[in-house]
Amino acid sequence: MEYCISPGARRILQSLVRGGHEAYLVGGCVRDLLRGVAPHDWDICTSARPEETQRCFRGRRVLETGLKHGTITVLERGEAYEITTYRAEGPYSDSRRPDYVRFVSSLEDDLARRDFTMNAIAMGLDGSLRDPFDGVQDIQAGLIRCVGSPDRRFQEDGLRVMRALRFAAVFGFALEEKTAQAIHDNRAVLKRVAAERINAELCRLLTGGHAGDILRQYPDVLGQFWPELLPLTTLEQNTPWHCWDGWEHTVRTVEAAPADVILRLTMLLHDIGKPLCRSTDENGIDHFYGHPSLGARLADEMLQTLKFDHKTREQVTALVNCHGVQIPCRSVRRWLNRLGLEVFFRLLQVKRADTMGQARELARDRLAQLDQLQETAEALIAEGQCFTLKDLAVHGRDVLAAGISPGPEVGRTLNSLLEKVLNGELPNDRQVLLEQLRPAPSPAAPCPPLPGPCGEFPKSKCL
Repeated sequence: MEYCISPGARRILQSLVRGGHEAYLVGGCVRDLLRGVAPHDWDICTSARPEETQRCFRGRRVLETGLKHGTITVLERGEAYEITTYRAEGPYSDSRRPDYVRFVSSLEDDLARRDFTMNAIAMGLDGSLRDPFDGVQDIQAGLIRCVGSPDRRFQEDGLRVMRALRFAAVFGFALEEKTAQAIHDNRAVLKRVAAERINAELCRLLTGGHAGDILRQYPDVLGQFWPELLPLTTLEQNTPWHCWDGWEHTVRTVEAAPADVILRLTMLLHDIGKPLCRSTDENGIDHFYGHPSLGARLADEMLQTLKFDHKTREQVTALVNCHGVQIPCRSVRRWLNRLGLEVFFRLLQVKRADTMGQARELARDRLAQLDQLQETAEALIAEGQCFTLKDLAVHGRDVLAAGISPGPEVGRTLNSLLEKVLNGELPNDRQVLLEQLRPAPSPAAPCPPLPGPCGEFPKSKCL
C-alpha cells in the first residue's frame, strides 16, 4: 500500500540506508498514516549509533537535542526530524525519563519499550511494516492497549495514564480491559508528574470528540490532580431543573460546549462550588445558593495548581462566576461593557451548554431566551453601539483639551460619560459629548449696589 511520506522524511531515511544502516519511521507518524490522517511530525529510529548518524548528515544542520539518549535532530529544508538509535531503557525512578538507556541492534527491542501497541509500529521507506505487538490490528479495532505489562508501562511514566485517556477522547478508541484497569489502579502516579505536562494532556483530552465518554469512566483519575471534582460524582440534585447527578450533568455540559479549551474547562468546573453550597428546603428541594462565586474561587485555585496561564484563568473564573446570571435583553449593552465582546459571547455558549445539561422539557424556553440575547447583542454591534471607553466618541485628549488636568480625573470623566451613554442619557455623539466637557460659564458678577438711599449718590451729595 502507498503511504504519503513527506519528502523530507524520505530523504532522511534514504541517507541512513545509503550509509549502511536500518532506518524506519516510528511512533505517532506511522499510527496516523495507518489511520488515514496526515502526521504533524516525523520520528525516525535507526540501527546507527549517534556518531554514525551524525556522519550520515555531515554538511547538514544537526542539533544534538538528546545525544545522551541517542537522539539527534536533523533540519531538512526548515523541517525538524528526530532520529533516535534503537535502544532499551533502564528504570524510571522519576516516573518520567529512564535513568539510563543502552543502545541495541534489534528494532523489536526498541519497539518493546514503547507505551501502546499503536505507537509500536515501524514503517520502512517502501511502506513495509514491522509490527511485533499487533498494533495494526488494534488500530483497525479502535483499541488502545499497552505494550507488555500495563502496570509497568504506567509506573515507568505516569503521564502515560493521561496520554491513554487523551488518545481515547481524541480518536474515539476504546481502552483494552487490562489497560483500562491499570489506569484506575495506577492513577496515583500522576502525583509525581509535572503540572505542566498534565495541563497539556488535559486540554487535548477535553477538546476531543469523545471527551464525555472518558470523563464518565475516569473521574477518579482527574481526582488525582483536582480532588475538588470528586464530590460532584456523589452529588444529588433534587431540583425541577435537574434530572442527573452533579457529575453526569457536568459531563453533559462539557459535551454540549464547542471544542474550545476555555469553554470546556468552564463547563468542567462551573458547578465545582455546588457540593459545599447545597441546602434542602422543607419540600425536599435542593438549593445551591452562592455556588457560582465560590466555584469561581475554587476554579482559580485549581487552574493555578496546573499552571494555567493568566488569561485562561481570568476568562474561566469570570465565566464560572457569571454562569448563573439572568441577563434581560435591555441589559445587554451593560453586560457587553462589563465582560467585553469575547467573554460575553462565550458566556452565552456556557449558559447554552449548561441548559442542555438540564431537564429537556424545561430547557426549551431558556434556549429561546439565549437565542434572543445573541440576536440583540449582534444587532447592537452591527449598529456600532458604544460598549467600552474604546468605543466612546471622545477620548483622553479631548478631556485634557477641555481643561481637566492630567491624572485620575481624566479617567473618571470618561467613565462618567460612558455611564451616561450606556444608560441612554446621552447619545454617543462627539459634539454632544464635547459639549458635556465644556465647563459651565461662570455666573456674571452682580453689579455693585447703587450708593445712597436715592439710588445714585449719598443724600449729602444730592443737589
